[in-house]
Amino acid sequence: MSGPVTLDRREGPYGEVVLRRRDAHFEIIANGTFLMDTSDGRSERLLIDAAQAALPQEERAGASLLVGGLGVGFSLAHAAADPRWGRITVVEREEAIIDWHRRGPLAAISGAALADSRTVILHTDLVAHLRTSSDRYDALCLDIDNGPDWTVTEDNESLYAAEGLAACAARLKPGGVLAVWSARPSDDFEGSLRNAGFSGVRTEEIPVARGVPDVVHLAVRPG
Repeated sequence: MSGPVTLDRREGPYGEVVLRRRDAHFEIIANGTFLMDTSDGRSERLLIDAAQAALPQEERAGASLLVGGLGVGFSLAHAAADPRWGRITVVEREEAIIDWHRRGPLAAISGAALADSRTVILHTDLVAHLRTSSDRYDALCLDIDNGPDWTVTEDNESLYAAEGLAACAARLKPGGVLAVWSARPSDDFEGSLRNAGFSGVRTEEIPVARGVPDVVHLAVRPG
């Protein structure tokens, strides 16, 4: 295995973001912290599938979805490949990441999904969008950090606290599903979800080669 090759490096309002290639795979690094790569998209796909499965049976066809964080595009591509989803809104605050998908190497993953008429990309901060938008969704699938206990920027910490979870609930329709990706399980976050009034709180694990499993935290806004 060869060392990583930097393809693009940009300074933005939230710090430095870097796209690297390591052999056949791409990596995204934010402020020196590894976020994700294209070596294994199982957990990103589970994020979408678990949210779909948690919806009431009668709500699954045509359900509206918000994906928080474009990342390497696995979640968006997987959602767009499922005809049951209706409107698919992706919120991404890093202009560089959007560019890498629209005009760069990551277009190989997301090109078909970006061309899908159901897909809308919003270049904005997820936390701000949740607090200010009047749109409502059947499912929120959030993957903007390494988890509730390991955020990329300090501003993101509020998303997993009472105020942020209240904003998530406000953006969900009754019976809607909140799914949050994490690099490790968080009992504290499960408690926060319950304290915020969500029901059906549970965690699905994705085994990894070494260390603790990736997880998806799931919760339902009561009807």
